[in-house]
Amino acid sequence: MHKRCVVGVLACLVGFSMAVEAQAPAEAKQDKQAFIDDLLGRMTLDEKLGQLNLVSIGDDYPRETAMAQIRAGQVGGMFNTVTKPDIRRMQDQVEHSRLKIPLFYAYDVVHGHRTIFPISLGLAASWDLEAVALSGRVSAIEAAADGLNMTFSPMVDITRDPRWGRVSEGFGEDTYLTSKMSEVMVRAYQGEDPSAPDRIMASVKHFALYGAAEGGRDYNTVDMSPQRMHQDYLPPYKAAVDAGAGGVMVALNAVNGEPATASRWLLRDLLRQQWGFGGVTLSDHGAVKSLIEHGVAANEPQTAKLALEAGIDMDMHDRMFGLHLPGLLGRGEVQQAHIDEAVRNVLGVKWDMGLFADAYRHLGPASSDPVDTNAEERLHRAESRAVARTAMVLLKNEAQTLPLARQGTLALVGPLADSKLDMIGSWSAAGRAEQAVTLLEGLRNAVGDQARILHARGANISDDPRVLGFVNDAEIESPVDPRPAQAMIDEAVEAARQADVVIAAVGEARGMAHESASRSDLNIPENQRALLRALKATGKPLVLVLMNGRPLTLNWEHENAGAILETWFSGTEGGNAIADVLFGDYNPSGKLPMTFPRSVGQVPLYYSELNTGRPAKPDETGSGKYTSRYFDIENGPLYPFGYGLSYTEFSLSPIRMSDTRLGRDGQLTASVTLKNIGTREGATVVQLYLQDITGSISRPKKELKGFEKVTLEPGESRQVSFPISEADLRFFNASLQWTSEPGDFNLYIGLDSQDVQQQRFTLH
Repeated sequence: MHKRCVVGVLACLVGFSMAVEAQAPAEAKQDKQAFIDDLLGRMTLDEKLGQLNLVSIGDDYPRETAMAQIRAGQVGGMFNTVTKPDIRRMQDQVEHSRLKIPLFYAYDVVHGHRTIFPISLGLAASWDLEAVALSGRVSAIEAAADGLNMTFSPMVDITRDPRWGRVSEGFGEDTYLTSKMSEVMVRAYQGEDPSAPDRIMASVKHFALYGAAEGGRDYNTVDMSPQRMHQDYLPPYKAAVDAGAGGVMVALNAVNGEPATASRWLLRDLLRQQWGFGGVTLSDHGAVKSLIEHGVAANEPQTAKLALEAGIDMDMHDRMFGLHLPGLLGRGEVQQAHIDEAVRNVLGVKWDMGLFADAYRHLGPASSDPVDTNAEERLHRAESRAVARTAMVLLKNEAQTLPLARQGTLALVGPLADSKLDMIGSWSAAGRAEQAVTLLEGLRNAVGDQARILHARGANISDDPRVLGFVNDAEIESPVDPRPAQAMIDEAVEAARQADVVIAAVGEARGMAHESASRSDLNIPENQRALLRALKATGKPLVLVLMNGRPLTLNWEHENAGAILETWFSGTEGGNAIADVLFGDYNPSGKLPMTFPRSVGQVPLYYSELNTGRPAKPDETGSGKYTSRYFDIENGPLYPFGYGLSYTEFSLSPIRMSDTRLGRDGQLTASVTLKNIGTREGATVVQLYLQDITGSISRPKKELKGFEKVTLEPGESRQVSFPISEADLRFFNASLQWTSEPGDFNLYIGLDSQDVQQQRFTLH
């Protein structure tokens, strides 16, 4: 069922996409630049500045105000307006403007639009590019069907600090894996033509280095060497640009003391000149005005000047450009050429979206609007379930605790067992929590009348008033059971004593893994751990189902649970998908996209670290003085990058090399034979890592350079081969030259980043 199931669904969607595109009217052959030049020449300054205004309706910007400004030509695009009637009402106002320049409509479609897929970290855990593409295609189809033209996605910030709440939005710690995910998502959203009726334009974010914020504190500064920046953190953004992303959202953080929103180097030198980006740059929400708080602008006019001159095209929410650029221009403090350049970029993406050919191309006539925007038939449940299963990572399975049998009595406990909102996770776009399937519902659907399920909450998400106050600040996202904590535990223990197996759904509320949700503690909240200890004391087999948006520290859990299944926040069909895995209808195949530390004190901990002059040995015993290690903890991760178990077992043959010498214009191949030596069909990910042993600068211990997900029947074998060329060995040296150096290289192939086989070759 693994990849074959996903591929089948994807093929159906691709066929649908091609059929829709074939029916699209042919675009006029008018020259894009000539059109934009003519339009630009007819625009007043106010109309030009209007194109740079990206707004959202809210308490500080009422609907009537927005409509009046659209009629006056003072709005270029809108975000967070997400239904056809509302979007059409706004677009209708354009007809009353002088030049009738259409608006575009954008939204944070990050891991699904109406149908919600696993959070991005979960998508990365699938290591399945076809499954990830499927999530992006469904997202584009649904978003376009609601009249949207752009998504603020993919989010490709490399992060190696799980304290950061926005870990949940990204694809993890690795440059290569994230770059692959970045490219796939852009192509899934846009296809060959972002103006097609079922396509939307991608806007990659957050440019740049947002995931490296000091201390994992959101919005915090980033201080980084040029080599690490170019080698590790910038490539995923470039992958999106190379894949054709039409937009780039600029980060809120400062880079080496310079806010990204005011960085000429980032936005002009690197993005446009070196990378050749020709689309539109968007500030993040409130980022232009925040240049005052950054301490680089003394007042609002200076924020507008700095952002425009740096290369920001559209000002999201602040309206600093419209308020202050006229005066700055009149005083000669900004250039008309910079304003015209920004307007040209905005008009250019509107052309690429097809809006000048048909401003209503994603809207159609009002008669085409759905009777019920949230209707069940608008969802893609089969696709959500198929992708969610690929994202789950089996972390432990002692004595074949899993899969479960559909018989006897099962006790399901934990604050996340029956939470619809938490199942869909953060940044769940237009997804409706009430349409999500909880784990309790999924288990009941799976067993029918074959087994009995007892349910007890067992604990609130936390008993810390600070945590509860944070997640329930704007609205009640994690309702609090008012009963005493011990009474809730007693109820859960009573259920456990009646059961054959106990399933505990524990972890984080979605609000704990979100923007601005940085944590100093990576443990499961203590009250939930108290529940787990009480359940363990019953002596019943204990299965942990984790729901969370970041790596957690799970030492006690690893030692005491019979099985641990990492499910992230799984999306609309999460409960059914988790049940599929728990009962063995689907064999888990996910692999970790981030390292799980033993302690928060190890952070940052990632597999591709550099050696030191006194490296610690993995099997070092004794005091270990004078090596780079902690003396008060077992060093290394609890679960390494790329790790994940299966209900079957796999073996790898020794590595076979086509040659041990590689010329600069040549290629060699490393091959292994993967065999399913267990009793079930299953999939796993064969991973290739390289190490430059001796370089002009210190190089990582390992770098992921290839992977392949393979499904095998019991007893089946398959050769997996990785071609390697000189280009795979390049890096940014001390002079920031993208180069390779002759010498010896270690080559590793394994099923995770630690359990590997090794060979060596030479570049000459």
